[in-house]
Amino acid sequence: MTENDDAARRRLEALKAEILALSLSSGDDRKPVELDQQSVGRLSRMDSLQVQAMAKAADARRAGELKRIEAALIRVEDGDYGACVRCGEAIAVKRLGVDPATPFCADCAT
Repeated sequence: MTENDDAARRRLEALKAEILALSLSSGDDRKPVELDQQSVGRLSRMDSLQVQAMAKAADARRAGELKRIEAALIRVEDGDYGACVRCGEAIAVKRLGVDPATPFCADCAT
């Protein structure tokens, strides 16, 4: 594993930890909303349902991002990190700097 691969692995692991922490901290927002109309009014309940739906959608996006990060970590271990998974050409360093988990070069991403 090269020094660049090691730096990429550290960056990907840091992103993974950040996403997992975000998911953990938003766990309360994804809990089921109580039906008790006495303690929570109808509009407050609707707001709670909206917050819950948004939290679930955000968690689904985070799960997708975690899959991309895991795939990138596998590419690092296999020595394929930085190469486009479609065409095999090198992914621009700037592109990897913006999104270290990107699997495609700019041409294949479009």
